[in-house]
Amino acid sequence: MAGLDAFTEVLDYPMYVVTTATDGQRAGCLVGFASQCSIDPPRFMVWLSTANRTYRIARGASHLAVHTLRRDQKRTAELFGGRTGDDIDKFGRVAWQSGQGGAPVLSDCCAWLVGRVQDVVDGGDHVGFLLAPVAQSRPDAARPPLLRFSDVADLSPGHPA
Repeated sequence: MAGLDAFTEVLDYPMYVVTTATDGQRAGCLVGFASQCSIDPPRFMVWLSTANRTYRIARGASHLAVHTLRRDQKRTAELFGGRTGDDIDKFGRVAWQSGQGGAPVLSDCCAWLVGRVQDVVDGGDHVGFLLAPVAQSRPDAARPPLLRFSDVADLSPGHPA
């Protein structure tokens, strides 16, 4: 593990909010493990902690929404990363609309995509959801600084990782 820690300590990757819904339940969490993983066909992988309520809801969902946040959106990151949907309705505190497959799409984010779940991969304490994009926000000429791991490193998670 020490070798992996030495490698990952130099990374400052973007943070994402992943949202999903199924059977009348909505969930969302802050995610650091995510990346485009294929160009053709286009695919994006997000990894959810098995301790997280979002993971429990996502297991039965057909779609997930992935959102990037601007650096000035730390409060949104704190809501989705520092609180658990087991205790509060996160979606009562943000503007959102229902996207494809019922996935909640946050109105105030830098960019978003909704993906249909193509596959699920067990990765240990996190499970990967392979997404085929089906809808996304329009490109914006402005490229604001994104919220990164270093911006939320002091955040206490709503659930242990």
